[in-house]
Amino acid sequence: MASLPIQLIINADDYGYYPCVTRGILEAVAAGTVTATGILANGPQLEKQIAWTCEYENLDLGVHLNLTSRNPLTYRMAEQLGKWEGQFPGVFAMTGELVAGRVGLDSVREEWSAQIETVINYGIKPQFLNSHEHIHMLPNLHLLTKELAGKYQIPHVRLTRAEWVPPLGFSAVLRNVLLQALATVNGLRMVAELPIFIGLGRSGKLDLAYLHKRLATLKPGATYELMCHPGHFDPAEIADPRLLSYHAWEDELALLTGPGVKALFEALNIRLINYREYTTKPVA
Repeated sequence: MASLPIQLIINADDYGYYPCVTRGILEAVAAGTVTATGILANGPQLEKQIAWTCEYENLDLGVHLNLTSRNPLTYRMAEQLGKWEGQFPGVFAMTGELVAGRVGLDSVREEWSAQIETVINYGIKPQFLNSHEHIHMLPNLHLLTKELAGKYQIPHVRLTRAEWVPPLGFSAVLRNVLLQALATVNGLRMVAELPIFIGLGRSGKLDLAYLHKRLATLKPGATYELMCHPGHFDPAEIADPRLLSYHAWEDELALLTGPGVKALFEALNIRLINYREYTTKPVA
């Protein structure tokens, strides 16, 4: 008897980050590979970018909760970020503010509620929550994310898992140690079965060599979520050179729209699905 297919959700982070990135994500959707994407609710020209999704009925949309990039949507959060002129700082600085209590959980609840409601008010029914730079994995924020998922009837919350894929520099090892500990703590609180998260080992720089090696380890009948970051790079839109050090948008887009990845899926009996299919038609 033939083995059950591996079910794979390919989830592109950062929809709405920049219009050029968004256009690239939608090219991967049109190519039949990306099946879900998380929306940054404080991105530029958001109304126009969300309108672009109307052509893609099978694309699952979620909210990519944000505390580390651009301006918050709520006054209280902006007020608490006076040191950064009301803008979100980087992930390490923001984590410090949260741990020290200088940014309170109530402020995050208000801000993330505003981000979710912004997406809903554009006529979107979110299927999942995750976060920019995985900041929702902090235990108190993970609990808050689950609370908001219940409030807004959003079925899935990402559980980011460490991935020990060489080569590993010092920062990658530190990230993995922290995320592995956080995934263990947060996983104990999860009730519903989740797609198994993969992709962190090549975050921002997904390539075919990684996919060959990683996908070959997946178990028939199980469901996985592959994080990816396809897009176009337009220097007229993206002025921060630091982003180029950990994003290879064009390379990921070429990978996800090229013939090699589709041949790999066929060879490994991988069936691409979205979250709605996982919710309603689990493989068993």
